[in-house]
Amino acid sequence: MLPQKQGEETMMSSLNETPEHEERDEEKAHSSFKSLLWHGGSVYDAWFSCASNQVAQVLLTLPYSFAQLGVVSGIVFQIFYGIVGSWTAYLISVLYMEYRSRKEKENVSFKNHVIQWFEVLEGLLGPYWKGLGLAFNCTFLLFGSVIQLIACASNIYYINDHLDKRTWTYIFGVCCATTVFIPSFHNYRIWSFLGLGMTTYTAWYLTIAAIVHGQVENVVHTGPKKLVLYFTGATNILYTFGGHAVTVEIMHAMWKPQKFKYIYLYATLFVFTLTLPSAIAVYWAFGDQLLDHSNAFSLLPRSGWRDTGVILMLIHQFITFGFACTPLYFVWEKVIGMHDTKSICLRALARLPVVIPIWFFAIIFPFFGPINSAVGALLVTFTVYIIPATAHMLTYRSASARQNAAEKLPFFIPNWTAMYVINAFVVVWVMVVGFGFGGWASITNFIKQVDTFGLFAKCYQCPSHKSPASNQTLHH
Repeated sequence: MLPQKQGEETMMSSLNETPEHEERDEEKAHSSFKSLLWHGGSVYDAWFSCASNQVAQVLLTLPYSFAQLGVVSGIVFQIFYGIVGSWTAYLISVLYMEYRSRKEKENVSFKNHVIQWFEVLEGLLGPYWKGLGLAFNCTFLLFGSVIQLIACASNIYYINDHLDKRTWTYIFGVCCATTVFIPSFHNYRIWSFLGLGMTTYTAWYLTIAAIVHGQVENVVHTGPKKLVLYFTGATNILYTFGGHAVTVEIMHAMWKPQKFKYIYLYATLFVFTLTLPSAIAVYWAFGDQLLDHSNAFSLLPRSGWRDTGVILMLIHQFITFGFACTPLYFVWEKVIGMHDTKSICLRALARLPVVIPIWFFAIIFPFFGPINSAVGALLVTFTVYIIPATAHMLTYRSASARQNAAEKLPFFIPNWTAMYVINAFVVVWVMVVGFGFGGWASITNFIKQVDTFGLFAKCYQCPSHKSPASNQTLHH
């Protein structure tokens, strides 16, 4: 027993202290200006990555969701799903530390290897869970990248409508493909910082511009008119706070991943300062008009401030595309045996096939707004809510697993019974409300878009009469 205890203490010490090679990496990262911009792994880098990645193009669709839900339900669902999302991100971080601690007991080295969520599931629960995690995670990240590409085309159209949105999708597909040259999440330091600044500007532009614009004539705020709209809006908010499908990769990029536990919560609290004021202000100003305008930019008058917001969101969507695609790049590299290759150019060339299906789906389904809810209901529900909560319960189902857990219970959870009650509630709620009602509503709305605009729509929700200043769009 004594040698085993000493071994466990040594293992935990290795997790709670920066390993020697990581200390050298950390010193090197601070040794030059290039490293300062390019090589990140601190707690602050992780916070910027989480906050920047959590809210991107979805910021522009939240007023649309408020029109579907009503302002009270919109606020309640944002706070509720923000808390639930932070909880499941915490669970993912705990499972990562559990997996890593068990592997370190076996003297497994992760040099030149990025741990991913499906590997955590396999290590803790077996190959079937690996397949489940791989299928949901990869599909969600693929369509998450699709959504960013659609958003690029949707936004640029409000600056330059000489080209239709489908043509803009072709162009931005090529631009976003350059993310193949970014090796890992270590290298998103400056991009995460800039990305958060861009969404902060856009959120407060929407808030101030809507207030200055004032309410439109005969504005109407009917709130939830139909159940299908209500649950579609709720699922879009579930999608908003379910952006932690890259949590494991962000943790692995940290010098001290055990410090991640509450970072996502702190990021969410900041994101509330962006999403709540902007959604409330735009809904207050335009009311039910938002039901036919899924992109908030479309209702605000053109100005230098709006064009700046559009350009900044385009850059941020490029960054978020890279965030969503990088785990897919890792998976593909492992499949074809290129993950250990040190040459950036060879890895970039190997990654290019991943971009092609993303480009293709963005052209087939250009439904900015409704596609968010569909992805949220069918993929986010399982990927970042149901699977982590269920995996946590199964991992610690035995008394010995709970006793030897790498991470202790958080200070606000009195015992394991309370932990299981919370996890069970998350699973049941998301399964019934998110996947059940949300899936029904989102698919119904998505099919309506297909029936109205068709697949491969050339210019989704474009003005009926082409004019740069036009704000009147086709009704769904």
